[in-house]
Amino acid sequence: MNMVTEPGSVVKSADRVLDVLELLAARRRPMSHTEIGDALGIPKSSLTNLLRNLEARNYLQLVPGPNTYQLGPALFALALAARSELDLLGIAKPFIEGVTAKANESAAFNILRGSEGVECVFGATSSQPLQFIMQVGQVAPLHAVSSGKAILAFLPPSEREAYLRNLPASKITPSTKTSVDAISKELKKVAREGVAYSFEEFTPGIIGVGVPVLDAQGLPVGAINVAVPAVRFNRARGDELADLLRNTARALERELNAASHSVPHKF
Repeated sequence: MNMVTEPGSVVKSADRVLDVLELLAARRRPMSHTEIGDALGIPKSSLTNLLRNLEARNYLQLVPGPNTYQLGPALFALALAARSELDLLGIAKPFIEGVTAKANESAAFNILRGSEGVECVFGATSSQPLQFIMQVGQVAPLHAVSSGKAILAFLPPSEREAYLRNLPASKITPSTKTSVDAISKELKKVAREGVAYSFEEFTPGIIGVGVPVLDAQGLPVGAINVAVPAVRFNRARGDELADLLRNTARALERELNAASHSVPHKF
């Protein structure tokens, strides 16, 4: 069933949410319902529902007594997560560029995006005439790409099993694996060897080689991968790239570990 919405209504609601949050951040003090409504020109009934929703999601907190609103813990958690991701990306970038410089193949840093899959958050492109361009923002299923397999193999067993229980039945390419048993067997090998491969399972003509980047507990914070046109790939080349990626991932892990022990950011 198609939903029909008034043009601009969704954008207007989103604007009002952002206006409230930006107002409270700018004023740096709790504000009452009336003060917020007067400052933003939002009708009382509309503002009441908006504030209730934001409070229910912990983006606002109601201060008892004066009945004023202040920014809530969910907003600060969101800001902290965003800052953490930016810090991670900033540290990872030179390592990814280093992989491309050494291998002259396109490389990327990827992170887990909930149950959706793995997202490319930074890419460096090979200078070779035949090249694969890593598309920043693209989300791929974990089981179909090398970076996704590298992450999936090192997730807690319960999370890995939950993903495999909901494995899509349809193939992305003729080479995409859809058998839970086959993928589980492959992931055990990835966990032993620390490297994952995708043989034209997401993009025809492209071989992916990926390794996980792990935190101090051995859980994946992301993955590094390279994408190689099949005409340039053979077993020796795969072994060479695997060694390069493993060494790069260990160096990146050391850098991330050092950064985690530095003075924390204050908000």
